[in-house]
Amino acid sequence: QDAFVAFHVDKVLVSKYLKSLQIGELAPDQPSIEPTKNKMLVKDFRELRATVEKMGLLEPNQLFFFLHLAHILLLDTAAWLILFYFGTSLMPFIVSLVVLTISQVQASWLQHDLGHLSVFRKTKWNHLLHKFVMCHLIGASAKWWTLLHSRHHAKPNCFRKDPDIDMHPFLFTLGKKFSVELGIKKKKYMPYNHQHKYFFITLPPLLFPTYFHCHTFYIAYTKRYWADLAWMLTFYIRFFFTYGSLLEVKSLLAYYFIFRMLESSWFVWVSQMNHIPMDIYYDNNLDWVSTQLQATCNVEQSPFNDWFTGHLNFQIEHHLFPTMPRHNYWKVAPLVKSLCAKHGLEYQCKPLLTAFADIV
Repeated sequence: QDAFVAFHVDKVLVSKYLKSLQIGELAPDQPSIEPTKNKMLVKDFRELRATVEKMGLLEPNQLFFFLHLAHILLLDTAAWLILFYFGTSLMPFIVSLVVLTISQVQASWLQHDLGHLSVFRKTKWNHLLHKFVMCHLIGASAKWWTLLHSRHHAKPNCFRKDPDIDMHPFLFTLGKKFSVELGIKKKKYMPYNHQHKYFFITLPPLLFPTYFHCHTFYIAYTKRYWADLAWMLTFYIRFFFTYGSLLEVKSLLAYYFIFRMLESSWFVWVSQMNHIPMDIYYDNNLDWVSTQLQATCNVEQSPFNDWFTGHLNFQIEHHLFPTMPRHNYWKVAPLVKSLCAKHGLEYQCKPLLTAFADIV
């Protein structure tokens, strides 16, 4: 299926695991496409996929990713050096916080690339560097991220299947259809008529310092990701040793919590702008392309937007080709637009601030 092809780089290796699950062959007189799926769209997308492979758009430019990692490490080092050379008064404290936040968010975009196996041709090298970036540089579990994010990509915006919308209906009510459904059932966990106001002080600043902090350790421990836990501890040892030598305990905890809030805010606004304003409902078992297009929109390209969002401004292309290196999204975008135009699918692309406003 298209999802299988989209997710796996080494298809020969993965096929070995599937052999034990094969129970038979489809009868020749049976349809190969389910009635809820667009047969012609599936055919055209598979032709597009073949074209993409022939054009070499799934091949990574490792210099691009090396330079990206280098700028992350330089910023990470600079954040500490600012406090070391200029002291811990208010202005160096604030500048250091901003620099470390930039480093952490850019590291989160890089771990996203590694988690999708789009940096190296060899899967094992992606996994190894993913542990370094996600666990050591950020302090979260790489396997925890992969577990949640793969489910998101398989069924984006599908209730009970996409973990990214698990906040419905407890903290927020998402999607026009779900809002009506809750109203009919007369269920209300929060003052949803004010959710566009309390969004600003809940999800963006607090997702990382509270929920993600606990959840990544909980999943890593309960699923026995011992290697991830060991890598994660190296982040906390490094952070509290290096910054603890410069800051008092209260200042150190404040520094840590504030940069996590800033990082969280940046991440939430960027990650939600592509999905939350789109269709959110139960899984209708649509074909791969329709599933991704209904739940995903793009943000206009610019050098700043590319850097600021980690190229997630090309969210449509990323969802259709999750293993594609991000530096090639702009090359495949015209082909995807043509496919959408041919089949009457909406290809949404917005200015950055409009995308932010649409979340609210």
